[in-house]
Amino acid sequence: MEEIESLLTPKIQKNLTSTLTQINSKIEGMIGKIENKGCGILTEFENIHRVFNKLQLEASSYYLNSYLSPYTDIFEELTIAVQHLSERKHGGLIVVKRDDTLEHLMSSGIPVGATLSSALLESIFYPGSPLHDGAVLVEQNTIISAGNVLPLSKITYENKKLGTRHRAAIGISEESDALVLVVSEETGKISFAFNGSLYPVQSGSPNLS
Repeated sequence: MEEIESLLTPKIQKNLTSTLTQINSKIEGMIGKIENKGCGILTEFENIHRVFNKLQLEASSYYLNSYLSPYTDIFEELTIAVQHLSERKHGGLIVVKRDDTLEHLMSSGIPVGATLSSALLESIFYPGSPLHDGAVLVEQNTIISAGNVLPLSKITYENKKLGTRHRAAIGISEESDALVLVVSEETGKISFAFNGSLYPVQSGSPNLS
């Protein structure tokens, strides 16, 4: 994520610094407990794990919106859509075109050519919809097509049981600069794929932040 590291806002910098300070304090406390026969360190490990997760989710949410905003003026429609899909545990796969051409990486799509909206995205991914299993392609402020088939990642991820949607999201992000939003049908968790990696996103608000 090096390309936008310099865009961290003062608020994000403050939040990250505060969280890292908490982690550092907890680690120092753990060291003291280890020196005193290791009393209670398992609980401390769990607390630090929770803080790290919170930090990762906040940072991922910020980066997601930072990546989306230069490529669509109405990226809020995307974040609202995936939030609603998450709440209902409706699976979703949305490819946001950036600079690279994607036509040669996608197949079997049905042309849509409609203005990007959360309502339309939610209807496409509604269970039972003919297009709900495929990927939606978004370019700028337009839903270009739906029901697209994406290349699956060939990378084996240890200790991760990735479904087809997640493997497809990673797959196309390995071969292009596209950003891909994924909503898990099983858990409702939101992730995004970029540059061949998958990042969790904090949910709970329309802006995912």
